[in-house]
Amino acid sequence: MKIGKTVLAAVAALALSTPCAMADELLASYVAFIGRDDLYNSKGARLTEPWQILRQDRANFHRFGISQPGDEWDPIFKDVNNRATMESMIQHGSIEASAGRNIVKGGVMVQVDVYDGGARDYVRVSVTR
Repeated sequence: MKIGKTVLAAVAALALSTPCAMADELLASYVAFIGRDDLYNSKGARLTEPWQILRQDRANFHRFGISQPGDEWDPIFKDVNNRATMESMIQHGSIEASAGRNIVKGGVMVQVDVYDGGARDYVRVSVTR
C-alpha cells in the first residue's frame, strides 16, 4: 500500500488500545519524546489535548526542525495533511485517560504506530515512560 495523503485522508476512525489483527500491516512506526516545545503551538499557546500535542510534535520535527533526544523520523507525517488526519483520528478515536494526561503533562516517550487495517487505517499511541 502506498503511504501518503490518500491513505490517511480516507481514515474515519482510530483504535488506540485495540490489539492489531494478524492481517493488519504496519505502515510506519516512530518514537518521540514529548518535550516542552511540543506542548505549545507555533503561536506560543499552550496545547491542552493529547492529539494537539502529537500533531505539534510531528510539525516541530518535520517543519520546524525542532526535536528532542529520542525523536525518530517517520515517513508519513512530513505532510501537513497527514498530520491533520492523525490529529482527527486521535481526537475522534479513543485514548486511555492516563496516556492522554501524561502526554498533556509532557516529559514522556510515545510510540506511534500507523496500520493498514484493511477496511480502515488506524493509529496506536503508547506512552512508554
